[in-house]
Amino acid sequence: MRVLVVYSSKYGSTRGIAERIATVLNESGQQAAVVSAGKSGRLEGYDAFVIGSAAYMFSWMKEASDFVRQNASLLRGKPVWLFSSGPIGTSITDAHGRDVRETTVPKEIAQFRSSIQPRDHHVFFGAFDHTKLNLAHRMVHALPAMKNVLIDGDFRDWDEIDAWAKGIAAALVPAGVS
Repeated sequence: MRVLVVYSSKYGSTRGIAERIATVLNESGQQAAVVSAGKSGRLEGYDAFVIGSAAYMFSWMKEASDFVRQNASLLRGKPVWLFSSGPIGTSITDAHGRDVRETTVPKEIAQFRSSIQPRDHHVFFGAFDHTKLNLAHRMVHALPAMKNVLIDGDFRDWDEIDAWAKGIAAALVPAGVS
């Protein structure tokens, strides 16, 4: 099947996840292409979609949200998987013992579940490098309270990403075909 992996990434972490998903899909026998949400072009000819965005302040990036909303009628009739990239750090639970991936689901996902009915949405840990920040974000990062929240490092779990992508690949194989 032809799969388009669409992403929106501010500093490259989410793009890396999208590229890894496409690589796993291709290695699994699918025909996957990767494209930024703002440069997606024509969508005809694709059988399935994987759409992901970096999440900031519990929201997807505008480019990715707009992609889903503008293409909802097409996406509704296709197999679609969504992913978000955002939490950083090594703790999978917050101070109250809740799973960080569950508490950081972007607000748009509820709407997308209703409008396009994706097969799954998954939150992946991201990466953070303060040296890549734009001026506004550097100013926020410089605040003493943010030093403990915005920790430099790559927290993406490549085994988790690979497993999720392999699950998508398996779901795209017609029943009875191996």
